[in-house]
Amino acid sequence: MSDVNNGWPNLRALELLVAVVDEGSVGAGARKIGMAQPNASRSIVELEASMKAVLLERRPGGSVPTQFGLIVADHAREVLEAAHDFTDWAIESQSGRQQELCVGASMTIAETLLPAWLAAARERLPDARITISVLNSSQVIDEVQQGRLQLGFVETPHVPVRLHSRVVQEDELLVAIGPRHEWAAHTGQISLRELAETALVVREPGSGTREALQELLANYVPVEPAQVLSSNAAVRVAVASGAGPAVLSELALRDHLAHGHLLRVPFEGSGISRPLTAVWAGPRRLSRLAGDLVAIAAS
Repeated sequence: MSDVNNGWPNLRALELLVAVVDEGSVGAGARKIGMAQPNASRSIVELEASMKAVLLERRPGGSVPTQFGLIVADHAREVLEAAHDFTDWAIESQSGRQQELCVGASMTIAETLLPAWLAAARERLPDARITISVLNSSQVIDEVQQGRLQLGFVETPHVPVRLHSRVVQEDELLVAIGPRHEWAAHTGQISLRELAETALVVREPGSGTREALQELLANYVPVEPAQVLSSNAAVRVAVASGAGPAVLSELALRDHLAHGHLLRVPFEGSGISRPLTAVWAGPRRLSRLAGDLVAIAAS
């Protein structure tokens, strides 16, 4: 199974073992991967010798994997998948295709973090062409799943298991009010029950911020919102105008709190954070440009 000089597994032998397990015989497995029968038989013998174990039981009707053979085949599938991902990445990296990237970002990330990430990426690869779609988190995930975006950045913790993902940062949720709101004179924390019983200015369904608010108030039945708006900027304007409080990302509120346009109100569970996550489909290994952008985001 391995080369005596470097100890690496023989990927061709592992590919054959998986094919034999799937097809039911050495001959059928060999045909599936395009290997001659004599070479296949010899490869299996060498693989068993290197593993010091019997992997296949030869029977008149074909070959049946032993219990250990099944375990080896399962691990071999993981190794082969990683090898295929690496090959795809290497081909793409040499083809020039990595210089183009379609990225989707949820609104908080697009407004506050993505511009700096893009500037850093273009410093590394000046000829790169990166197109951006600004959507809410559920829309970004859908576009990535459909293959219309190569990479997405979302605020929701609910990432489908069939997508690859990496948490790049954490974001804190804050309660914000206008300077003339009655809570401005409040000296203690706002309870989650009081928050749920207050008509809030909220983002639209499908946004990561709205999902985070729903999780925060999951033990209560919130009243109808005062307004439902499709951007953080619109929520901030409504809150500053006295429409009601809002629960927003610290990133989306930072400058407005610093200048006194909005005020922060402590609440029960203050310090609750949510992940900001990169998501992608296809090979686990990202193209060079996408990998650089994710690394920049995580740094």
